[in-house]
Amino acid sequence: MSEDLIIRHCSPTLAGLKTGNLFSCIFKNKKELNKIISKLNKKLVPKGIRILPLKIFKGRALIYAYRPNALKIDLSDQRARALLLKYGYLPENANACILHLIQRLHYEEEFPHEIGLFLSYPPEDVCAFINNKACNQKCTGCWKVYGNEEEAKKTFKKYDICTKIYLKLWLQGKTIEQLAVSC
Repeated sequence: MSEDLIIRHCSPTLAGLKTGNLFSCIFKNKKELNKIISKLNKKLVPKGIRILPLKIFKGRALIYAYRPNALKIDLSDQRARALLLKYGYLPENANACILHLIQRLHYEEEFPHEIGLFLSYPPEDVCAFINNKACNQKCTGCWKVYGNEEEAKKTFKKYDICTKIYLKLWLQGKTIEQLAVSC
């Protein structure tokens, strides 16, 4: 896993526009992956960002880059809380929610679609996605939209512009520490 992958997949989180991003990466061995994650966290935790593997399987890792303070706020939304409680989460404890999500990723047959709540997706869209079995959306971008389509499209565009700017700055020599905004 390289810093380049984080820039490509997590720029909105680095910029403080989004609570979290997910991406998958290939790794050679678990010890090396943990070493890389530890190095990244030394750089990013002072900026309010954490990186952790949610699931490791067959030489791939599902990586979560997130802002713990923003996650606490997102999970306190009443609609988010109701959905989380339905799946056995303790929404008042963001760290416990992440641990429960990891367990669900490992042990549940069905993918835990409530993961959208950990990625700044609107709770109404996450709930509707689950209730509609991923059908009947108004539009699709970073997520499937069931609620406010115009607001979602603005958000998608903002994330896209952010990623393009961050990639350009990265290629010009900015470091990940310089790109990560303190929030």
